[in-house]
Amino acid sequence: MTALAALVDTSSGDLLDGYREWVSSLPIQASVRQDRIWRAGRFLAAHPDPAVWMGRPTRARLADLHRVKAWPFATWLFVTGRIRPDLELVAAKPCGVDLPAVWAAANAADVERVAASGVGMGWSESWIHQVAVLALSLVAVVAGKTLDQLGDADFDQVITECERAAGISASARFRLHTRIFALRHICFQLGVCDTTPRKAGPSARSAAQHAETIRQPDIRREVVRYATTITPVLRPMTVQMRIKSIRVLTDWLAEHHPGVVRLDQLTRTEHIEPFLAWARHRPWRGARGEGRTVSLTQYHHDVIDLRVFFEDIAEWEWASAPHRRLFFLADLPRLPQPLPRGLAPDADRDIMAAVAGLDDVFARTGLIVLRATGMRIGELLDLELDCIVDFGSHGTWLKVPLGKLGTERMVPLDPAPLHALDAWITARGPQRSLIHPRHGHPADFVFVERGRKIGAHRIRQGLNQAVLDSGITTTAGRPLRVTPHQLRHTFGTSLVNAGMGLPALMALLGHVTPDMTLRYAQVASPTVRAAYETAMSKVRAKRPLFVLPAGGGHSVPSKIDWLHSEMLKTRVAHGFCSRELTAGACPYANICEQCDNYVPDPAHTEVLAGQLDDIRALTADAEHRGWDTEVARHRRVEKALEQHLRTVSRQNTP
Repeated sequence: MTALAALVDTSSGDLLDGYREWVSSLPIQASVRQDRIWRAGRFLAAHPDPAVWMGRPTRARLADLHRVKAWPFATWLFVTGRIRPDLELVAAKPCGVDLPAVWAAANAADVERVAASGVGMGWSESWIHQVAVLALSLVAVVAGKTLDQLGDADFDQVITECERAAGISASARFRLHTRIFALRHICFQLGVCDTTPRKAGPSARSAAQHAETIRQPDIRREVVRYATTITPVLRPMTVQMRIKSIRVLTDWLAEHHPGVVRLDQLTRTEHIEPFLAWARHRPWRGARGEGRTVSLTQYHHDVIDLRVFFEDIAEWEWASAPHRRLFFLADLPRLPQPLPRGLAPDADRDIMAAVAGLDDVFARTGLIVLRATGMRIGELLDLELDCIVDFGSHGTWLKVPLGKLGTERMVPLDPAPLHALDAWITARGPQRSLIHPRHGHPADFVFVERGRKIGAHRIRQGLNQAVLDSGITTTAGRPLRVTPHQLRHTFGTSLVNAGMGLPALMALLGHVTPDMTLRYAQVASPTVRAAYETAMSKVRAKRPLFVLPAGGGHSVPSKIDWLHSEMLKTRVAHGFCSRELTAGACPYANICEQCDNYVPDPAHTEVLAGQLDDIRALTADAEHRGWDTEVARHRRVEKALEQHLRTVSRQNTP
């Protein structure tokens, strides 16, 4: 039994008179006009009250209309608003019923607005007809409203009726969903609806809803309380992952220790240690992980989340907290530290050349910007129209939005990515602001097409096509596998190899800790390479090196060996100093001799003179080797020693 529709005019005679007047205005033959009026009369004779008739099952109503061929009369009732039909009846109409055409003729202005918006989105003529005529007429008659009167609640109600309608086949339901989604998207662009439409599918469950699935009632109550407590201060994904890690433990307890129903019953020896041994190789949860075990990284995350959970409730002095500590730092496995997987220079050049020839403008623009700025792909898709900032003499910069680590940063823009972004924004045209998923406010995203935010799939497809076009393959002859994130690694690696300091690179990449940036310093570091070349040049030349041996023994080098060693040498009063070339000039060398408070001792004039001779020899040696900074340092010390000797000479003169 379907829902009753509202009947405006309950008099059968008035309905027939109104229908006769409407039919008389149609451009049809007189015989056809009389036939329609006669069939409407037969229908009303059998069902004088259409509101009561609407309460019959859908199959019975379809049979009634088919028996007397009264669909034109029913269409008139629906279009004029005299009866509000249910979706199951309208969607199950037989072929030849002209409800969409009749409604479109009566509401031509609404159809034209939707069609014009569809043209602006680049839709085909066929799809525009399906949305502007078929979908709009169906939603309007079911909701009993015009285009401007529709709202989000009306679309939700139509979708709900579509799901409940038993007489609609699966294929017809799918077509209805796609058409209604497209119409709702048009209504959002026209300002009729306020909510950005989302594709059909179950909504993501909150962390508290995940906690509700825990089997043990007492533990479930505490975990739901914990999820509610940490939700305001942590990111949603962080809370989700922590609750899922707790569920791994509770599910294991339900199977292996069903007697444990409270958190304070847990012990390290009896429960946690066996759990850790099992969790390292536990099966992957989820449909896509069938037959796989969790990775070491996932196990590491599980242990961290559980450790933080139990430490939090203990610090908050919850009554349910275990009496003793359950997880320790030693439980965390040591994770491998892979180096950034940047592309080789040749592969980088060839792939980016192929990217410039991609047909997909979005993929081409996105990949150029990713390679030139080192952004993450999520940061790229979240760029807004005000992301380009011109600082005049300081050049043009790109404001990278809050991303994975919750930080904003500024990245310099070269002409190539700037031109690509300008071209995209120009072709993008006006689009209605979309609701930002992070803060819930309207945002003008850069990469929007046909009124919807573009996903990352086309970026990956474009990169795969560029790899194919470049002809780069593995040793097995297969195309090289390249991910968009490797462009970020390539960006960072190329800057390190060009000599950029780690603090500047840390700012460009948006790292929050130096440890994250230090990985790039290990990739073909020019400093390490220079030190290696210096050492190897000495080994190849078999020249003596001044090296102090390790251990308790002492070695005093001869002055000749010290002067000829390829080190940054400093003559100090108590001995000799040799500094590795790659370390650069020592800022503390001979600092006392150059200090304003230094007073030379006349009794050590010979020591000062000998030191001055050594400094002059070191100056000549540094000039010969091309060590300009050492020459400058030695000259400063030489000048200071000469002044000290003149002072001593004046003191010794009567």
